[in-house]
Amino acid sequence: MEREVYKSRISVLYIPIIGVCFFPVLISGNYAFLAIFTIIGGIIALLCFFVFRSMYYEITDGEIRCFYLGSTFCRIPVSMIASIERSYNPYNALATSLKRLRLQFKKGYKWNYPSWYCLPLISPVSEQEFLETLKAINPDIQINVIDKKGWWRFWDWDFK
Repeated sequence: MEREVYKSRISVLYIPIIGVCFFPVLISGNYAFLAIFTIIGGIIALLCFFVFRSMYYEITDGEIRCFYLGSTFCRIPVSMIASIERSYNPYNALATSLKRLRLQFKKGYKWNYPSWYCLPLISPVSEQEFLETLKAINPDIQINVIDKKGWWRFWDWDFK
């Protein structure tokens, strides 16, 4: 099988989270530090964006490889995936968006990573194509991904 690469989504909710860093300076009224914090905050925002853009998923040799900052973070065998469903769990995961896919494994498969470290939650940009590729490798996967629509669903807003 040839190598398929899928970039990770990036949630727009990270923008206000980074912006909260400026809030204490604005409240304090000490505007002398505002320029310094703006420069530092801008550098942090660019660094975060670079780190987020470095996350991607690769499907090759019957497994999903999750890459973060250019190195393999984890490997998930597609043959061990029992089902895939939508999740908005904000817990630490292999995703940079809140609109995620939760991978449920077959009974007997042991997830080799501690649950506090990461969950099998991923967020590929071209989600439908990603699911079709997984289904082609393992036709037994049950896909229960439902997309609800609405402009007010801000947790679905992503950079693509």
